[in-house]
Amino acid sequence: MDTIVTAILLGIVEGLTEFLPVSSTGHLILATELFGYDAHQWAMFNVVIQLGAILAVVVQYWRTFWAVGMGLLKLNPMSLRFLRNLLAAFIPSAVLGLALKKYIDVLLGSPSVVCWALIVGGIAILLIEKRARTGELTGIGELPLRQALGVGLAQCLAMVPGVSRSGATIMGALAMGIERRTAAEFSFFLAIPTMLGATTLELLDNRDALMSGTMGVGWTEIGIGFAVSFVVALAVIRMFVAYVSKSGFKPFAWYRIVAGAVALVWLGMR
Repeated sequence: MDTIVTAILLGIVEGLTEFLPVSSTGHLILATELFGYDAHQWAMFNVVIQLGAILAVVVQYWRTFWAVGMGLLKLNPMSLRFLRNLLAAFIPSAVLGLALKKYIDVLLGSPSVVCWALIVGGIAILLIEKRARTGELTGIGELPLRQALGVGLAQCLAMVPGVSRSGATIMGALAMGIERRTAAEFSFFLAIPTMLGATTLELLDNRDALMSGTMGVGWTEIGIGFAVSFVVALAVIRMFVAYVSKSGFKPFAWYRIVAGAVALVWLGMR
């Protein structure tokens, strides 16, 4: 397959799945098997284009970030609590991610792990949705510290490919009684330090390949993938929040179960 076409397809996959509770990493791993390209060659590409999705969050919520930034300069209590909650939710995955990186890298090479994680995660979403209480809309800065930390601990489950970072954080928030829209937006905001940290770590681990120009995929493909993932992720964020506020997460759960089962059958038939 032409590298430009592959870059566009992977950019679409990343943008579509990064903020939905369906696992972007899992879909990129399965796309490797489906498209038949060299996974090692495109590994760096898959990491860097996540920055496009991060930029989509910044663009969509720039007013929120501006207000929090101005509030921090004035030591506004709500802005300070917003930052506190974001850091509290980020720290668990940062610590465990560094400690378990080599084990996580092994799991990233297993499509079957992705399939089972999609299925189990879909069942978990159905169970949590059934029992979730409909809380009142609230801001991230209004959440108590224990809830923010709980969301961060839930995010650690996403170290297993196929679990979904957004799915783990949103479901963790719902399980603790946080309202759907707030849970989704908290997941978006938490993606920024989490994904920046993961991308930075990956770039440092592959700095020799970057410096020597032997990373496997050119900067043209990376630029295209970045732009595509940004545009698609921006559209997804806008539609996703409006949808789940009214309809919940059940369709994503059933999609996970069906996609995981179909992928398992397909892998077994190859």
